[in-house]
Amino acid sequence: MPFAPLRRTRGLAVGAALVAASLGLAACAGDAASTETSPAESADLGDLSVQLSWILNEEWSGELIADTEGYYVDAGFSSVNLIPGPSSGIAELLSDTADVSFTDALSVGAAVANESAPLKVIGATFQKNPFTIASLADGADITTPEQMIGKRIGVQDSNRPVFDAFLAANDIDASEVEIVPVQYDPAPLVNGEVDGLIAFVTSQSVTLEVQGIEVTDLLFADNGLPFVGHVVAVTDESIASDRERLKAFLVAEIQGWTDAVADPAAGAELAVEEYGADLGLELETSIASATAQAELLVVSDETAENGLFTISDDLQQQTVASLINSGFDVTAADIFDLSLLDEVYAEHPELIAYER
Repeated sequence: MPFAPLRRTRGLAVGAALVAASLGLAACAGDAASTETSPAESADLGDLSVQLSWILNEEWSGELIADTEGYYVDAGFSSVNLIPGPSSGIAELLSDTADVSFTDALSVGAAVANESAPLKVIGATFQKNPFTIASLADGADITTPEQMIGKRIGVQDSNRPVFDAFLAANDIDASEVEIVPVQYDPAPLVNGEVDGLIAFVTSQSVTLEVQGIEVTDLLFADNGLPFVGHVVAVTDESIASDRERLKAFLVAEIQGWTDAVADPAAGAELAVEEYGADLGLELETSIASATAQAELLVVSDETAENGLFTISDDLQQQTVASLINSGFDVTAADIFDLSLLDEVYAEHPELIAYER
């Protein structure tokens, strides 16, 4: 039975409210910059290429902070190249054009199931995937998956697989909805060209909310398709041959995201003013998005206890169940290898630096 949808009602007040919330997060979070953890400070780990699934906006607050604060260099890397998307990151890993990819668990599972791709997830930034069907509260107001039937749903090409999986998880045939090809801008929803839009609850939905437009969010994670998001994916070969490099990368990532949780505005400002300066990002919207993702996606009771990027056994099984419901026959052992993260926290317990 579907959970109730997330309905946004705060309108223009969201910017101030979320900025205020970021101060609350800062009060309960540790400062990763103060942790003296450099597992490879005397080593030269060379260059690392990291394929991102999206543009250089606030979604990558932890990475932008890690780069700016020198956490990657402190970890032993000469440089870390953050390659913007959009991209699933799978092709880059398999062609050796990227050492690490940030992608979604469904993409990894599909590649493993369909192509026997030698890939593993070694951690996850988001404990909850951010996918949603956004609709206007004074429009289609889609509150259950069944209400998509007969509606026009805007779907980006790159998100068609996850949308198909969402339909399958809710026993809805693709022929029962009108799929409208769109891009990532929420304008077609506002203009009435579509009734619902695949979006990120922390991105397009927040953008509309900041504009004073009330949005109803039908979260995939709460309606039959829970899986971890922004996963760190690598090849099996790299786990075997580059283990220390990957562990060093995870240390820098944890430091960067600990700072991003403590001060969401910091990552948003880096995105708007530096890394994504040519993207036309709005600071208020970016801060709102960065704060929402810290509250809703990055931090959980389990990460507070076990550390950022960890994936509990239960969450692994939920992810596998979503993959199986989507037609991909995999097990947790097929797609997850969290041994590197376990070693990182065993060697550096101080990285569990905040309380929820």
